[in-house]
This record gives sequence, structure tokens and C-alpha cells, in this order.
Amino acid sequence: MLGVQILGVIFGLLILYVSFVYMKKREFTTKEFIFWAATSIVFMILSIFPHLVDPLVKGLKFGRTLDFFIVLSFMFLIATNFYTYTIVRSSQNKVEELVRKIALDDVKNRKQ
Repeated sequence: MLGVQILGVIFGLLILYVSFVYMKKREFTTKEFIFWAATSIVFMILSIFPHLVDPLVKGLKFGRTLDFFIVLSFMFLIATNFYTYTIVRSSQNKVEELVRKIALDDVKNRKQ
């Protein structure tokens, strides 16, 4: 189990470092950095002390802690994919609207 814990801490530190670099490059806002820093710290804590979630796991009637983390991971992935889809769709609609406006302005300018 110690190997998995070390891997979890290394992964958490990597996420923390990368999010810090993105914040320094101003590709992340301070709020985004705080979110990712907190997420990576929680991940590292749970990697080192997985027994902290045992009361929650037993309360939700999961057989093992790993089952709980797998379900939680799928929920997180689905939520992030849905959020990304909505952002992309919104951007796609804005681009489509802008292209229509430019095309109409171009047609008006050609008639004049």
C-alpha cells in the first residue's frame, strides 16, 4: 500500500506545481489555483490517510473504500465532461452568431 500512497502524493504535488505554474503564467485565476491546490492537497491527504473516509464509506454501504473512490471518480469525470461540453457549446454558439453577423455586415457593405 505504501507504493500507492507515494504515487498519490507525487501526483498531488505534480498537480499543485502545474497549477502554480499556470497561475504564474496568468492562464489560471487565483480562484482556479485555489481550487486545484485544495483538490490536490485533499487528494494527497486521502492518499496518505485513506482510513479517514471509512465512516463515510460504511455509512453509504460501500463494500470497500476503493469502490467508493471509483464511484466518486466516475461522478467527477462525468461532471467535468458535462461542464466542458456546456462551455464548448456556448463558445460554438457565440462563434456561429459572430460569423452570421460578419457575413450580414459583409453583404451590407458590398451593396453600398
